Amino acid sequence: MDAPLSVRLRTVADAVLKLSPPFAGMIDRLIARLADNGVGTEAPRPGEAMPPFLLPDETGRLVSLYGLLEKGPVVVSFNRGHWCPYCRLNMDALARASAEIASLGAQIVAISPEVSTCAAELKSYAKAPFHVLCDVDSGYALELNLLFWVGEEVQRAMSGAGVDLVRYQGNESWMLPIPATFIVGADGLVRARYVDPDFRRRIAVEDLLAALGADRPHADQAL
Repeated sequence: MDAPLSVRLRTVADAVLKLSPPFAGMIDRLIARLADNGVGTEAPRPGEAMPPFLLPDETGRLVSLYGLLEKGPVVVSFNRGHWCPYCRLNMDALARASAEIASLGAQIVAISPEVSTCAAELKSYAKAPFHVLCDVDSGYALELNLLFWVGEEVQRAMSGAGVDLVRYQGNESWMLPIPATFIVGADGLVRARYVDPDFRRRIAVEDLLAALGADRPHADQAL
């Protein structure tokens, strides 16, 4: 658990490939489809205004982007859900880095498309000292051009593996967001972003901290 996030993520991906090459191949096809269709490419870019949100957290309390920005920059992390091992590792890494992020004058907020009980489980797993917001029906992810339909092949595979998105999300859409991270300055403008249709990869904590510490408000830190 003390290895860099990229190593931990790769370990999970390698284990999936070893256990089920057909499943890993299906995921590769999904990611290729998303990349070919440019899913996520039109998400807010550095220098652009981050669309505001008003979403309930895991306790039902409404949290707004403007309210968070009153205290300084905000790291906005989009996750697929509590069931996703990659999201759990990402949340754990953010929780571990939260004190250092706070020392840079920023705070974290996580967003998932799940109902409050699932958001609470994700928060509890990571021992996260920050809000996990419920973008139920994925309206905010849609506004940010991060949303996609998983497709029939993946839907069948997820259902067969016991991943009940209908119950977790409270709807039958079988839609998920591209995992993404945005660093939003106190002025409401995006300072940096990381958007990757390959959910097996996430922004490195070191890159996140560097982007927060850099005095370059319009530099795109996407890898």
